[in-house]
Amino acid sequence: MSYSVDDDTKYDEAVQADAGVTRAVQSELEDYDAIVEEAKLATAAQHSLTLREGFRRYPAAMAWSILLSSALIMNGFDIVLMGSFFGQPRFQQRYGVQLPDGSYTITAAWQAGLSNGAKAGEIIGLAFNGYIVERFGCRRAMMAALLYTVAVIFIPVFAQNIETLLAGQILSGVAWGCFETMTCTYAADIMPVQLRPYLTAYVNLCWVIGQLLASGVLRGTLALESAWAYRLPFCLQWIWPVPIAIGCFFAPESPIWSLRRQGRDAARKNIRRLLSNPTDEEVDNQLAMIVHTDAMERSVSAGTSYADCFKGVDRRRTEIATGVWVIQTTCGSSMMGLSTFFLIQAGIPTDSAFTLSIGQYAMGIVGTVSSWFLMRYIGRRALYFWGLLVLLVLLTLIGVMGCLSGSGPQWAVGALLLVYTFGYDATVGPVCYTLVSEIPSSRLRPKTVVIARIAYNAMSIVTGIIMPYMLNTDELNWGAKMGFFWAGLTALCALWTYFRVPEPRGRTYGELDVLFHGRVSARKFASTKVDQFAQSGVSRFESGKEDKGEKEHIERVRDV
Repeated sequence: MSYSVDDDTKYDEAVQADAGVTRAVQSELEDYDAIVEEAKLATAAQHSLTLREGFRRYPAAMAWSILLSSALIMNGFDIVLMGSFFGQPRFQQRYGVQLPDGSYTITAAWQAGLSNGAKAGEIIGLAFNGYIVERFGCRRAMMAALLYTVAVIFIPVFAQNIETLLAGQILSGVAWGCFETMTCTYAADIMPVQLRPYLTAYVNLCWVIGQLLASGVLRGTLALESAWAYRLPFCLQWIWPVPIAIGCFFAPESPIWSLRRQGRDAARKNIRRLLSNPTDEEVDNQLAMIVHTDAMERSVSAGTSYADCFKGVDRRRTEIATGVWVIQTTCGSSMMGLSTFFLIQAGIPTDSAFTLSIGQYAMGIVGTVSSWFLMRYIGRRALYFWGLLVLLVLLTLIGVMGCLSGSGPQWAVGALLLVYTFGYDATVGPVCYTLVSEIPSSRLRPKTVVIARIAYNAMSIVTGIIMPYMLNTDELNWGAKMGFFWAGLTALCALWTYFRVPEPRGRTYGELDVLFHGRVSARKFASTKVDQFAQSGVSRFESGKEDKGEKEHIERVRDV
């Protein structure tokens, strides 16, 4: 018996679980037959679950995921704070240097240092986070990171010099690194197939909400003449940690982690807390699906270390997760992070630049919500790929505007940034979190996501170094012409996406394991039918469109 994404879907290829994997699972599970039958029922239930039914059956899981993901609002808030402070007069006077014309500026070196300090701290937090989550679980690790954040916020609030401010950024980044991976990992672990894209993409919405709030706060503090023009925004970060930490205390742990670290009874208990009035049969079926998938993955790769992420089929999964996250920073998104400073350098008045940035992030929220519907009908791969092509066009247009003089092109740059933000947050931004959460194996998901995020942060440090030099009038002074640079990188990103990023829409984690183990081409994931419960025969790919009277055509679809 086999299950597909949609019973009415016509597939070009079919693949079964490898016979060796099946035998290994059979030898490991004493209750193999019962587990398989229950896992089949759970898989069928996942595929037949409608969106409305998912909202009705999983309200608790959605609420817990939303709560934990809300910690990322602080990350988005701070990114805009620091980038916008570079153009805020009070901040420039306090931490900058005076230019010959009497004005103040934050030097390119310190802009790079402050932007990258948080990224460096995030890398440290990410490296430890993989071990901490594996040992203590997502819930307790999140609580510790939130309480740590309460303490380190004091440093930027009362920093007397730019060196202390840098130290605060680095230490704050340690906690932010934990938030960046735990939130999407937790959402991926606890949500059913139909709800996965919405709750993993919600992580991106939290970033945008933080950016919007920061833009509004900065616009409101422009009139302040004292140090509170930049201290007050830092203080507002204290709003989030304690309430979220209290919520985490009562949240259920990931059933996948519970199974590996605490056993079936603990996993069953957490499954029950995630469902709305489940029957014992439903809980047992979901537990069986997790047990079967875990056993399959152990038969392929028994380890859960960082090194295991680069072995066998998991190496490909790590490459994909890393690539889609790195693309977030190589497709020109850095221009949004420094949007206020960029607009001021383009010639737009300071007040107008801050006002326009608020509209920019409001468009980001609309874009992220739009991605929920687009992913449902278009899929992850197509939306990600075509989104990059749209961004490529917009970046090219921004570069063209940078070659023109006058106020018209300057305001056109601001309008294009609004459109860019909407396009990014409707495609690449949220789809990235869904892909990064779905592509890794369940056993290696925390560490694969950590590796991907570290790569993203490393690339962000590079862009953080070069962006100030591109923008500053006393350096390269490219202004909007930098759009050409990012357009070139975006073209390369789109090419890689076409050949390497698969379509995981509608697949259970067990089915994705079979597809990756069978080395199915990224371009054929959506057109391949999967049977993860095959109990005999050799792993194969067979044509699903054979003519009557012809022999069955069997072929191996090689990954490209």
